[in-house]
Amino acid sequence: MDRSAHTMNTLFEQLGLASDNSSIDQFIRTHTLFSQTIKIDEATFWTPSQAGFIKECLDSDSDWAEIVDELNIRLHS
Repeated sequence: MDRSAHTMNTLFEQLGLASDNSSIDQFIRTHTLFSQTIKIDEATFWTPSQAGFIKECLDSDSDWAEIVDELNIRLHS
């Protein structure tokens, strides 16, 4: 399993979001999760499809899970 192919940029592409570094930083700044009790896949800013993808990545420990975990940390910081 090649996890190196998945970056924050490719995750944002997969989610259908702007994937350049400045757009990612802007997304994280404007979508900060202030409560640790909010799970990343339950955040209200995701579309149902995006939330489903994130949940599936984490539940199945897919090759996307590591970068989704990184996004989770950045959204909760």
